[in-house]
Parts: sequence; C-alpha cells; structure tokens
Amino acid sequence: MSAAEEIHALTDEELAKALEDAREAYFNLRVQHASGALERTSELGGRRREVARLLTIARERELSNG
Repeated sequence: MSAAEEIHALTDEELAKALEDAREAYFNLRVQHASGALERTSELGGRRREVARLLTIARERELSNG
C-alpha cells in the first residue's frame, strides 16, 4: 500500500494528529540542519513532501465535505 493510500485510510482526527507530528518532525530537522547536526539532509525533502501530502488529503476532504 502506498503512503497516500495509508493516509486516505486515516480518520479526520488521525489525519490531524499525523499532520501535527509531521510538522513537528520537519521543524526539528530544520533546527538540526541549521545547527549543522543533520547528517542526512535528504530527510528534509522527505518530511516536507509528507507534510504536503497530508495537507493535500486534508484539503481534498474539506472540499468534498463542504
């Protein structure tokens, strides 16, 4: 199952929690990168895409329910 399919299977509350967790993880990676402690900088792009994917699915739900 792809990441998008797994996200679509989440409830609205689980989606909101996943988005909050992803944003926090992305922020922590940005702090590590700024301080020079981040070794695998490719993680930044992956986390950014994860946040974007979650936001996209949340917006799709918002539009379909409204």
